[in-house]
Formats: sequence, structure tokens, C-alpha cells
Amino acid sequence: MFKKLYAWTMSLAASKHAPVALGAIAFAESSFFPVPPDVILVPMSLAEPKLSWRYALICTIGSVAGGALGYAIGALFYDTIGHWLIELYGYGAKMDALRAFYAQWGALFILVKGLTPIPYKLVTIVSGLLDYNFGLFIALSLVTRGARFFILAAAINHFGDWIRVRLEAHFGLFMTALASIVVIGFVVTAKLL
Repeated sequence: MFKKLYAWTMSLAASKHAPVALGAIAFAESSFFPVPPDVILVPMSLAEPKLSWRYALICTIGSVAGGALGYAIGALFYDTIGHWLIELYGYGAKMDALRAFYAQWGALFILVKGLTPIPYKLVTIVSGLLDYNFGLFIALSLVTRGARFFILAAAINHFGDWIRVRLEAHFGLFMTALASIVVIGFVVTAKLL
């Protein structure tokens, strides 16, 4: 089953529509979608290693644009969409603790969470809800999301063949690990706040 999924993912990654899909996933992941763009970024970069820098840029721009939408959801639509998303991810009862934490550590929170493959949409929505400085939010998002995706591009450029061989042999493990990281991210964030 995983070999077919891997083959399908690699063929999708080589498609001429893959950059648009990558940008759309990066955009959606920063505001409402639970799947990180790494799921398509890694196979695309392995399929075309010379284009991995461009793919990292697409992810960065898409992610920051999606972050602006998440910020708007928190700032303008928290009582409807934003509240629903926060409740969906299990953070509704922790908003007071989050406000206090954000007042002291907001910039660091944005930088750290932006580097991880765990729910950045929480950061974007809460930044808008708590009226965090929008210009600073965008600047921090560019730094942290860009660092995350460009570090991945550098790793693939340097270790691409080694990664490809292991990914082909252990694609199921890779998908399980990625899903586990996302779930652990939600749990850790819930426990910290």
C-alpha cells in the first residue's frame, strides 16, 4: 500500500501543477488545514532537487499569506470561525493562559512554533485574536517559516540521494512519523498552555 502511495506522491510531485498545490497546502496549513506542506514539499524536492529552493520560497510565501488569513480569522472572525477552529483543536479552555503567555513571550512563541511542523494555525489565529502587532507578526513569520523551509531545501540538496533511498524503503514509516509529530505537537501545545 505504501509503495503505491509513494509512487502516486512522487508522480504528483513531478506534475506541472505541483507548485500551485504546494503553495495552496502551505497557505491552508497556516490558517485552517491540519496537514503540513512537508508532505508534498519533500517528494517535490526529491523529484527535482534543483528546484528545491524555489519550492521553499513557494512554501514560505504561501505559509505567510495563509498566516495573514489566520491572523484575520483571529482578529475579525474569532466569534465564529476562529472560536470554532480553536475549539476544534482543543484550546478553547486555555485562552486566558494563552493570553498571559503571549503577552510575555509572543515573539519567541511565533519564532519557535514557526520552525516546527506542528500547528502554526494556532499561532496565526491567536496573534490576530490578541491583536499582536501585524507588521511584526508578518516579519517573524517570514523569518521562521522561511528558515524552516529553506533548511529543509538545504538538507535535500545536500542529502537528497540518501534521503530518497531511505524514503523509498520506509515511506510508511515517514508518513507515520510525520502524522505522529503533528499529533504530538497538538498534545504538547495543549499541555504547555
